[in-house]
Amino acid sequence: MAILHHNTHSPSLHEALADCRQCHRLAKFLETVKTQYPSYHAKPVQAFGDSLSKLLIIGLAPGMHGANRTGRPFTGDFAGILLYQTLHKFGLANHRESISAADGLQLLSCRITNAVKCLPPANKPLPGEIRQCNAYLAAEIADFTVRGGRGILALGRVAHEAGLMALALKMKSYPFSHGAVHNLPNGLMLYDSYHCSRYNTQTKRLTAEMFEQVIARVCADLALPS
Repeated sequence: MAILHHNTHSPSLHEALADCRQCHRLAKFLETVKTQYPSYHAKPVQAFGDSLSKLLIIGLAPGMHGANRTGRPFTGDFAGILLYQTLHKFGLANHRESISAADGLQLLSCRITNAVKCLPPANKPLPGEIRQCNAYLAAEIADFTVRGGRGILALGRVAHEAGLMALALKMKSYPFSHGAVHNLPNGLMLYDSYHCSRYNTQTKRLTAEMFEQVIARVCADLALPS
């Protein structure tokens, strides 16, 4: 992959991501999905939110009938329900639902991206695909930091490890656990939460109260919204 500029809003990164076919398995899968669902976005999904955010939220990958359909992270699927309701409750979103890319939703002081930008079969990207896509995440985090970003919220272990990989940090030095807070060498704070997936919420592995406690800690530490 070509070296990317660190400005995540520059045409170079936006265009490179929009046209990316580096992961051949994912590219072919998206072709199949587009044939089956012609109206779907079915392309790499760009980050969404405040360009001068203090908080960067990292998810796993687009969902089949969510971000892969709408073209916006956590939009139009079950995983986005708890996420956007909670962001709205804490003043980080202008309303509590994320239905489509044209619904007028705005994020305040935060931005959302994914560790893997393309829909993976069975929602499970391969390790090589996570590594391949990590150059985009590294560029996003670098630009986020330059623009005054202060904290990263990883939704799940894959997002946590992808964030550490992007920062060239050792996984064993910053173990994932729900509610964990890590002080990173570059001054960023890394917060961990279980992913807001249907499985986690329906099995009560992640409850609304648990997730709200994480967001409350983030907002208190980073003085959000600001």
